[in-house]
Amino acid sequence: MTVVARIGIVTVSDRASAGIYADEGGPAIRDYFGRVLTSPWEAVARVIPDDRKLIAETLIELSDREGCCLVVTTGGTGPAPRDVTPEATEDVIEKPMPGFGELMRQVSLAKVPTAILSRQTAGIRGRTLIVNLPGRPRAIAECLDAVMPAIPYCIDLIEGPYLETDPALIAAFRPKK
Repeated sequence: MTVVARIGIVTVSDRASAGIYADEGGPAIRDYFGRVLTSPWEAVARVIPDDRKLIAETLIELSDREGCCLVVTTGGTGPAPRDVTPEATEDVIEKPMPGFGELMRQVSLAKVPTAILSRQTAGIRGRTLIVNLPGRPRAIAECLDAVMPAIPYCIDLIEGPYLETDPALIAAFRPKK
């Protein structure tokens, strides 16, 4: 029996959640996974305002109640006062995974000097990997290209569903058995 992986996609934006402008980050993430993943998956999407408590509650809901093996957020990772996604993520994770943020910043710094202002992070909550991404669609793809090779194996290690990627686009790393 094939397991359908559930992937949470959370857009954190006061303006998108209020309908002032269209959410571009969430659809960019969905499109990315639609191209890269070859195993069955379904999106569990949310668009919420920049509110630390609500972000934390949403991450808990997607991890604990919706059973998502992976939750990716977009937005709220800068230095502005309302940017609190990393703090909310740190509030709910059990194991920080700092390498994800380090690699995403490194890749982004090769493109734009202001990437140093980004505060993306990642961590494990139970059987869920949570990854904070930037808000711009192009930066989302660049960051996912950098960390996606490690995501399927990380999900294996936390006893999540087996995620397969299209090796012509992203070669997922798994050690030889």
